[in-house]
This record gives sequence, structure tokens and C-alpha cells, in this order.
Amino acid sequence: MRTRAVVAGGVVLALLAVVGVLLVVRKLGGDLRLPTATRICTVQADGRVTLDADQMANAATIAAIGAQLEMPERAVVVALATAYQESGLRNLAGGDRDSVGLFQQRPSQGWGTPERIREPRYAATRFYKALRKVRGWERMRVTDAAQRVQRSAFPEAYEKWADESEVLSKALLGDVTGAVACTVGRTPVMRGEAAAVALTRNLTLDWGLASSAVPTDLTGLTLAASDQRNGWRYAHWLVSHAQDHGVKRVRFGALEWTARDGTWTEVEAEPAATGRVVAEVFGDS
Repeated sequence: MRTRAVVAGGVVLALLAVVGVLLVVRKLGGDLRLPTATRICTVQADGRVTLDADQMANAATIAAIGAQLEMPERAVVVALATAYQESGLRNLAGGDRDSVGLFQQRPSQGWGTPERIREPRYAATRFYKALRKVRGWERMRVTDAAQRVQRSAFPEAYEKWADESEVLSKALLGDVTGAVACTVGRTPVMRGEAAAVALTRNLTLDWGLASSAVPTDLTGLTLAASDQRNGWRYAHWLVSHAQDHGVKRVRFGALEWTARDGTWTEVEAEPAATGRVVAEVFGDS
């Protein structure tokens, strides 16, 4: 009987400990960062950020839409910090009350239908357009600018993501070279012709390009880059979307990223490829 009592007491204590941890997580929210084995992308640009494939792809799209709308880099920092806090850079199907999506925008507050808000391009566009209407947002702290758009019950919460968002912005807007490195799993979401077509289409839509992204025999694409900064914008976007678009290789200038290694390495520059970003997708087999 004594042994059973001891075991029962141990179970109760374990349950209390679990409950305590859950309460702490709920209270601290984004302040508590737990380790995860799915973080497979690293970004380095005057700092280091680690994300998983879904978070990285969403961050890349948010940055691209900001550039397409000709918003300054500061706006991209604010947008990324907001999405970090609201959804953890995940395209959530639900949230508080009727909130959905990357920015947890609410249909009942005029942000659009749930289906539209779940589209990352639409959600990011609506956020930037709302931010643009805030007088003097450029001179505000990140958290104050975000709060003027979001009207959160926790107005200071966005500031804790400012540093990470600045690192992401510098990399995704092409201010640094070879800054986004992702390791792709053995089973990419797409392959072959479907991957090449989707990759070309989504890159074109995210960046607001005309038809400068040209499929390469349905195994990848080539993209003209007017300068180094634009080249690295596109190259980093391609790596950020490697898992969901089956990207096998990305090359710009004298650097090449491969899914096998997950890193950028120096390669011999090809004169014919000057000013072009080249991407290759996984084959069907």
C-alpha cells in the first residue's frame, strides 16, 4: 500500500509540474523559446536567426511584398516583427476570436474574408497599406508602429522581435550575400515540371515581376538581376522557398547553394551567367 501511495504521489507531482509548465508557456507566450528539431534555416546578417522551412518561406514572402509595394526597409522590419508576435511567422487557420493568418487579422474588423486573409500575399499587402496610413510611423519604435495597425492588448509585445526582424530584413532585401541557408528534407513538397512552374509563378507574384523569370526546360528557372542587391533578393527568396517548391540548387555570381549541403559555397563564375540568378528543382524521379 505504501508503494502505491508513493507512485500515486509521484504521478500527481508530475501532473502538477506539467500544468505549471503549461501555465508559464501561456503567460510568457513568445518570450519562452523551446528547442525544436524542425528548425532548418539559418539567416546571418549582423546577427543570427534560426527558423523552420514554413517560417522562412513566410518571412521571405512578407519581405518581397514590402519591396514590391516600395515600402522602406523599416516597414519590412515592422511587418516581420508583427507576424513574429501574432503567429510565430505561421499562416494560422485560427486564433483569438476570429483572427486568422500571419498577422492574425480579423474578418469582423474589415481585413477581408478568412480565405483571403489566409493568403500570405494578401495579408502582407493589407498590413503594409494600413501601416502606410499611420502618420509618422517611420520615426516610431517598431512596437509602436505595429500597435497602431494591430491595436493589440499587449502593445509592447512586438518590440522583442525587432532584432530578429532586422536580421531577416537585411538578408531578404539583399543587403548581404549568401545570408539565407536552408537544409531541404529528402521529400520536397514539389518536383519536376510542377515545381518549376510553381516556383516561377510565385516568385513573379511575390516580387511583382513581369516575365523576367524564365523556366529552364521545366527543370528550374533563370532570372535577370539588375544589380547585386536584386540578385541576392531573388536568390535568398529561392532558398527560403526551397522546401515547399523543391529547389535543389541556386546560383548567383560566384556562390552556389545546394539542398544536399544546405550552405553557400564558392564556385567558378560562369561569364554567361553574369547578372543572372539560376535555380534548379528536383527531378520527378
